[in-house]
Amino acid sequence: MTSDASGLSESGSVRVDAWIWSVRLLKTRSAAAAACRAGHVRVNGERAKPAQPVKAGDEVRVRAEYRERVLIVKKIIRKRVGAPVAVECYQDNSPPPPPREAVAPAGIRDRGAGRPTKRDRREMERLRSSGM
Repeated sequence: MTSDASGLSESGSVRVDAWIWSVRLLKTRSAAAAACRAGHVRVNGERAKPAQPVKAGDEVRVRAEYRERVLIVKKIIRKRVGAPVAVECYQDNSPPPPPREAVAPAGIRDRGAGRPTKRDRREMERLRSSGM
């Protein structure tokens, strides 16, 4: 097994939640585990539990921050490293994110407009539900 001080290796396997955290897709390992439990992570098309092993060549799909990331594992990484090193551990096949104009902020009110009325609140709820 080829490995160095940063925890990189070409072979072997590591937990999917630890790998997602190590390559900086999510900020904490507990957030990565929660995403797995919620069904937001798939490995080779199958829903993944946090302890599912990931090896080089696997496809990992992570739904986070209003978009889906499709990644092919190139290197196994056990420890969190800097962003330039983390990028070398996967191949990103994700679709481009939608432009900022397409993601309209729903429910932003003018300063000093007061509390929303029941009608305003229902309209904001309708906008939020149609956007997702």
